[in-house]
Amino acid sequence: MTEVRFYHLQRRTLEQALPKILEKVLERGWRAVVLAGSPERVDALNQHLWTYDPASFLPHGTARDGFAADQPVWLTADDENPNGATVLVQVDGVSSGQAASYDLVCDLFDGNDGEAVAAARDRWRRCKEAGHALTYWQQTERGSWEKKA
Repeated sequence: MTEVRFYHLQRRTLEQALPKILEKVLERGWRAVVLAGSPERVDALNQHLWTYDPASFLPHGTARDGFAADQPVWLTADDENPNGATVLVQVDGVSSGQAASYDLVCDLFDGNDGEAVAAARDRWRRCKEAGHALTYWQQTERGSWEKKA
């Protein structure tokens, strides 16, 4: 059974939250795939992950970089797992048809966008019907995460 965590972004943007989640993934020695909504979004996230914190390094790659099997974090708009990841991070409202092949799926959605919230509720329902273990995380006033369900 795959654990699916829904992250309701309210205080921070995806660009602020994603690097922190990926840092936690890497600290645990895991690999991740970040599934984005378009190739353009992949390019933007790729650039952002190189520059979000001058004092840190978050190793990652895309199809443009190649060497997928060597990348601890793989950014893609295709439903693929070329780096043998056990963690999938879904952004932009996308859903993988391969969620059950991961140990953990993190679904990040913009809680300030009504359509994004409605779409996340639909993804929650589908994941529940598929028998996944679900948790819901919401940002506190300070921006940390609090498990709500």
